[in-house]
Amino acid sequence: MPENRYEPVGRSATPTPAPRPGQEHFTAPADEGGLGAVDAVATDETPTSLWRDAWHQMRRRPLFWVSGTVIVIVVLVAAFPGLFTSIEPRACDLTRALEGPQAGHPFGFDRQGCDIYSRTMYGARASVVVGVLATSMVVILGTTIGAIAGYYGKWFDTILSRITDIFFAIPLVLGAIVIMSIATNRTSFLVAFVLAVFGWTQIARITRGTVLSVKNNEFVTAAKSLGMGRGQILVRHVLPNSAAPIIVYATVALGQFIVAEATLSFLGIGLPPDVVSWGGDISAAQGAIRTDPEILLYPAGGLAVTVLGFMMMGDVVRDALDPKARKR
Repeated sequence: MPENRYEPVGRSATPTPAPRPGQEHFTAPADEGGLGAVDAVATDETPTSLWRDAWHQMRRRPLFWVSGTVIVIVVLVAAFPGLFTSIEPRACDLTRALEGPQAGHPFGFDRQGCDIYSRTMYGARASVVVGVLATSMVVILGTTIGAIAGYYGKWFDTILSRITDIFFAIPLVLGAIVIMSIATNRTSFLVAFVLAVFGWTQIARITRGTVLSVKNNEFVTAAKSLGMGRGQILVRHVLPNSAAPIIVYATVALGQFIVAEATLSFLGIGLPPDVVSWGGDISAAQGAIRTDPEILLYPAGGLAVTVLGFMMMGDVVRDALDPKARKR
């Protein structure tokens, strides 16, 4: 009778019978501790979302913290100017006109005897309110038009694209000047609305292009196969995956609309004179730019720092949400 042969496998002490004819004998490769498969799984990279990656990218950049600090300070000043000054910005005294800095009045007085520091603090409110309102209107209007044109296509795309081209041909400030010059009751909402009417075209084009690329992805096809309606797919799947360039543009556009409001107020067709704004103070100070340039410096500096903060934040957000930028 033939004698059985045994072959040890790994570290097992249990003998393994010889294979029968026609059968292959596989010997498991030895591993350290028998954890090879577990180690292989543990080394797999954990998938992360676009927004989580973007947050990690942004918080590593000093520019994010600098611009974020500037924006937070500007928002606080605009929302609660009374925390930074106790002086009424409209309380003016002609006997103190053009006086320099002194105790309680660090920026001195303008040509009307008004406290420049107080007006600079309160001027942030009008500019930020108009900028936020205009940006919100532009995002809503432009995203809606661009999403419908890009997703539904056909005659929707043709008509909406031609309307977008017509408004795109009208310069933002020029169109706002024409409308505001005939307006009687000039309020912050009206200025923001006029800026939004002529400023939505760029974000509509961006949204349309992004939706055109997103709607052909596999998850959209899967949603269609599950019986979801086109409108439901657009709202729940396409728009959320198209939000990155919209957020980037909105961050930059906020600074642009603040500049546009200051331009209209500087020309005297923006906010009324009884509303404290940086553009109005810059216009009032232009007559003394040679003799007392500091009167112009403070409101112009506040405007410049605010716009710079939003522009820098837009650059940081754009680099963080751009996959090509993260790979470089």
